[in-house]
This record gives sequence, structure tokens and C-alpha cells, in this order.
Amino acid sequence: MSKKTNKGTKIDIGISENDRAKIAEGLSGLLADSYTLYLMTHNFHWNVTGPMFNTLHIMFMGQYTEQWNALDMIAERIRALGYPAPGTYKEFVKLAIIEEVEGTPKALEMVQYLVKAQEATARTARSIFPVVEKANDQPTADLLTQRLDVHEKTAWMLRSLLDE
Repeated sequence: MSKKTNKGTKIDIGISENDRAKIAEGLSGLLADSYTLYLMTHNFHWNVTGPMFNTLHIMFMGQYTEQWNALDMIAERIRALGYPAPGTYKEFVKLAIIEEVEGTPKALEMVQYLVKAQEATARTARSIFPVVEKANDQPTADLLTQRLDVHEKTAWMLRSLLDE
């Protein structure tokens, strides 16, 4: 991350500029994964069909709504660290580890894709902890802990639909 937003005003929050840059870079990847997951979940909400339609349609709405609200928290933490938050599809595609799904999968395939995407987003969040802990950045650690809880719980609930 080379673009700082504070043109002249030094940020002195007790985290070095180098650590802030590394944390903002990690959070940018988390934002990209989170946005990709949000879009995938919303897409599946719109396009799910079959005997589980109502259950999945409602479940996906709860998940994409929660995800949408999380995007703002992640982006605002990046801004608080003094860096611009990525906000274009082009940037998200470069930063995300989650690949977009083409076409319209069957209902249980949607669930499988979402399990993988939830788990990938959890791994991304977890990967940021070493620099966050080294920098003594409690607000980011708290945000990451909250996101991990949501992604791991959601992945578990989705996996439960795949058990027979």
C-alpha cells in the first residue's frame, strides 16, 4: 500500500506507518474477499431454485445482509489506519482469493461454493493476525475476531445442510 490519504497530517496512533501499511494491505484483501462473498451470496439468493428454495432464499438473505454491513466496518478500519479502501471490481478481483462462480449452480452446489468462500474469508482474516498482534492493534484484532466468528459459524451452518 503506497497511497496514504493524510497529505501532511501525521498519524500518531501508536502503530508505526510500516505496520499500518501492512495491516491495511491485509484488510484490503479481507475487504475484497468479503465483497466477493457478499456478491456470491446475493446472487445465489436471487437465483436459487428447487425444493429448498424458501429455506435457502431466506438463509442467503440473512447472510448477505450481515456481509454487507461488515464491508463498511472493514473499509472504515482501513481508512482509520490512513489508507484508501479498495472499492472497485477491478481491485477486488486482484485482491480476492475467492473466485467468482460462473453460471447458475444447483441449490446444493451453491451451498458448497458458499462453504468454501466462507472458509476462505476466515483464512484471510486469520492470516492478518500476526502483524496485528505485533503492532498491538486491538481494534483490528477485535474486528478480525468478530469476522472469524461469523465466517466459521456460517460455514458450519452451511456444511450442516450438506450432511445426509
